[in-house]
Amino acid sequence: MTTALQPQVVLSVLLIVCWNRVFAAPTQSELLDKADVVIVGASIHSMDDGNSIHEAIASRGEKILAVGSRVEIERLIGPKTRVIQADGKVVVPGFNDAHVHFLSGGLQLSSVQLRDAKTKEEFVSRLRDYASSLPKGQWITGGDWDHENWPSGELPDREWIDSVTRDNPVMISRLDGHMALANSLALQLGGVTKETTDPDGGLIVRHSQTGEPTGILKDAAMSLVSRRIPGISFEARLRAVKAATDYAASLGVTSVQDMSGASDVSVFRELHQRGELKTRIYAFAPLPAWKKSADAGLKAAQGDDWIREGGLKGFADGSLGSTTALFFEPYLDSPETSGLPGDEMFPDGVMLQRVQGADRAGLQVVVHAIGDKANDQMLIIFDQVSRINGAKDRRFRIEHAQHLRMEDISRFAEIGVIASMQPMHCADDGRWALKRIGPERAKGTYAFRSLLDAGAVLAFGSDWNVATLDPIQGIAAAVTRRTLDGKNPDGWVPEQKITVEEAVRAYTAGSARAEFAETSKGSLRPGMLADMVILSQDIFKGPPEEITRTRVVTTIVGGKVVYEASKSL
Repeated sequence: MTTALQPQVVLSVLLIVCWNRVFAAPTQSELLDKADVVIVGASIHSMDDGNSIHEAIASRGEKILAVGSRVEIERLIGPKTRVIQADGKVVVPGFNDAHVHFLSGGLQLSSVQLRDAKTKEEFVSRLRDYASSLPKGQWITGGDWDHENWPSGELPDREWIDSVTRDNPVMISRLDGHMALANSLALQLGGVTKETTDPDGGLIVRHSQTGEPTGILKDAAMSLVSRRIPGISFEARLRAVKAATDYAASLGVTSVQDMSGASDVSVFRELHQRGELKTRIYAFAPLPAWKKSADAGLKAAQGDDWIREGGLKGFADGSLGSTTALFFEPYLDSPETSGLPGDEMFPDGVMLQRVQGADRAGLQVVVHAIGDKANDQMLIIFDQVSRINGAKDRRFRIEHAQHLRMEDISRFAEIGVIASMQPMHCADDGRWALKRIGPERAKGTYAFRSLLDAGAVLAFGSDWNVATLDPIQGIAAAVTRRTLDGKNPDGWVPEQKITVEEAVRAYTAGSARAEFAETSKGSLRPGMLADMVILSQDIFKGPPEEITRTRVVTTIVGGKVVYEASKSL
């Protein structure tokens, strides 16, 4: 016989159950359903195919758990969840810089700063002050000087600096990395004299009357001296990369594609093991050494979510600022030259052989090309290799793609070549480029709009330390096309402007595709890596001219807060 429970007993049981549900500690299974980090009250630009916008986002571990409305996401908040109140601020995917030189950037943070020297006198005085702080015999490198900042626009000369750097060999680069100034001591150590011949792909600038080297070395000629510079110790490289990754976090850069990073992979791994690496890195090796990568069994973008290898970087020419970018027509201000093919283009046919071999081995090939002729040559080579080796997902890239003939723009999409570009170069070069190439060639200069309209994939980066690592400045440059001298308030070649959304997409989803990573980063969707950035103002709604005032408030990498505006973690 079953005895019915009294109503009072039933009510007591129900009250106990409700009390436990509300006040008791959550079960292990309930905790597993909760998020580690939640951002609420935000305007989250997902950069997915429809660029959907959400109010809140949650992550668990290194991955995004959910995106949606505030009500939906708040259900994922548990007792251990870190909740970030965004107060209406914009959240975007972590910026992915498609072209950096990470170690060089970290080293430059503590080297002599010459980028903004406005006169010859300031240039010399900064070198003198820096040299006075160094022990005798220590090399002075870096610098990132820009002679276009000076009223005369003349190239520096070793005679300017010999007297203030007697005890220290000097090899300081122009900011584009395609020209350097060596003092007399450095030239002596490199064995560079009046009788030294120019190497293939390089130029020793000489005094017109005496034939003596001025100290300026262009492209391949720089190696005559740079090979004498002592190597950097492992500990010094660790310090430089640590400085670089901290700096990147402060700017919202959560991934970089390091064009000279293959020799530093051990440094990246050591920092990662220490828990000090805040930046995901895809490290590229030199294209001429492709067989070494192939023999090691590397494939394109091979590795984990933090450190990957399998990319190869080559050179087809030099730079516009050094008059070594290769054009079909001569420079207007240096009519004796149309630029120089890079030394990797010699002997004739070797670039095709290397690209073909590397591609067949499953490696990713990206090649620096700035002048219109260099771009044309690489498009031809990439097309030839695609036909010879057969169809596959290879993702060839042209790094910079700065100056294009209008008829060549459609070829990027037709061949499937990604345009990996750096919009800050547009803001910089636009101050003086017309005197070199004129208005007609400028129509295809930094052709962001035309490339997108033709269906090409844009991947944005900085070329740091050539230009600032700050992606906000790059986005502003792509949207406004204002030059750094303020003389083009409506934009230089304004018909090539793009929208804020398109620029952010190139810095996130576009860069992710450029490194075979679009399934793990570049957009804010469930299952993607929880790499995201909170910005100080809404760059999508405000005046484009105000974008440069935007700052990073919070940077999150793999679900971990690695930078906050008031403190770096």
